[in-house]
Amino acid sequence: MNKRLKIKKPRIPKLPKIKRAHKIIQNDVPGTLTYTGFKEQKHVSVELIDYSPNTYTAITVDDVSKAFNKQLPGDISWINVNGLSQIDQIEKLGQHYNLHPLILEDIVDTNQRPKIDEYPDYLFIVFKMLYYDEHGTFMNEHISLVLGENFLITFQEADGDVFDSLRQRIANSKGRVRNAGSDYLMFAIMDAVVDHYFTLIEAMSDRIESLEDILFANTAEQDITQDIQELKREVLRLRKAVFPFREVVNRLEKIDSTLIDEKTITYIRDLYDHVTQVTDSIDIYREMTWGLMDMYMTTISNKMNEVMKVLTIMASIFIPLTFMAGIYGMNFDYIPELHFKYGYFYLWGAMITVFIGLLYYFKRKKWL
Repeated sequence: MNKRLKIKKPRIPKLPKIKRAHKIIQNDVPGTLTYTGFKEQKHVSVELIDYSPNTYTAITVDDVSKAFNKQLPGDISWINVNGLSQIDQIEKLGQHYNLHPLILEDIVDTNQRPKIDEYPDYLFIVFKMLYYDEHGTFMNEHISLVLGENFLITFQEADGDVFDSLRQRIANSKGRVRNAGSDYLMFAIMDAVVDHYFTLIEAMSDRIESLEDILFANTAEQDITQDIQELKREVLRLRKAVFPFREVVNRLEKIDSTLIDEKTITYIRDLYDHVTQVTDSIDIYREMTWGLMDMYMTTISNKMNEVMKVLTIMASIFIPLTFMAGIYGMNFDYIPELHFKYGYFYLWGAMITVFIGLLYYFKRKKWL
């Protein structure tokens, strides 16, 4: 497995938002290709990496048909298609590899949940690629792959992914990729995706710690409700992507297919352990995130209680003083104390004595 990446703490208070696909196409004929995402591209980009233990070639073309005659017999071919909005290019690729129309429909449907379908000549897998781009924006991308005997086709919504280190390993003949089949390449791609799930988990942990520091430090009057809500939504989106993916890996581990070598099953089993670790962490952070909101509301309530306590103490002090002032403010003709020479000063002395006595009493009760 790849070494887990360490990231810096994301900035608080504003968290990155995800633009979620919500285009829902209804009443279409099964097998109809309709792109449901938002990453429209005018041109498709097709990356072909053809390799064997002793050979390596990599080209990028703007039409899938240009990549068909570049594959060398006996080599492993990785065809990476960037851009799902160009339906005609997806159809060309489907016709060349004889892909089922329902597969092509799922490739361009970004609302499709992670799954695995088994066909006689290939396997079809759908999952979500989640990562932070160079601007710190949380990216959620629909990924599909088709595994054949000597080829692997991956479909992405747009340029930019988490496979650069894998490409370098293939180009530099590092690791086992060059000496293994297309099934190991499939594992390496899924492993890279899971590695970045760990990156997201670390980022969420940092965010939770930062928000907890703000709450416990009782520093600011800043409202972090929106930050907590954004974090909750992000955890739920991650959970929605990872939990079905765990089922995919679990089924892939137990699948009986000639396309997957027994040696690769061992790596897939290890991959399943890592996905399970991610799901366990997601559940923990989900509970912690919900706890953050309760903690925040408790903090707000405590602050309100402190304010109410101060106001109550002030009211308790001034009630007897107001009572005394009210008695001698009445408009009766005969109030004996009004004619006493030092009555004004005695009244002030009594009021000050009551004031100091109440303060002493509240202090002893530790209400101040």
